[in-house]
Amino acid sequence: MSEGSEGLNESAVSGGSEMTVAAAFAGMRRAMPVVFRAGCPDCRGRFELGANALRLAIGASSRTTFYSFTCPECGVCVRKPAGERIVELLTGGGVRTLRLHSTV
Repeated sequence: MSEGSEGLNESAVSGGSEMTVAAAFAGMRRAMPVVFRAGCPDCRGRFELGANALRLAIGASSRTTFYSFTCPECGVCVRKPAGERIVELLTGGGVRTLRLHSTV
């Protein structure tokens, strides 16, 4: 990283003086919460859900990797397969993740 560029440089991170949390985050703007668009296969409702409304389960195969949520319109529990890109988006957006372990 060149001098004068934004962000932390190595000397700021490993330097001798301690930095407070307030100083480290000074000037940062509040991030907007992440929302995901979803649809219900039962009632055909379309809506947006926050990360806290979704759950991601990562298994050993594509058959055991899925995300789930409760439809806010009809209350049905929805479970959908999650490929690599969906897993990446959901984990990056703060969705709680459960890693499934094989019993074999």
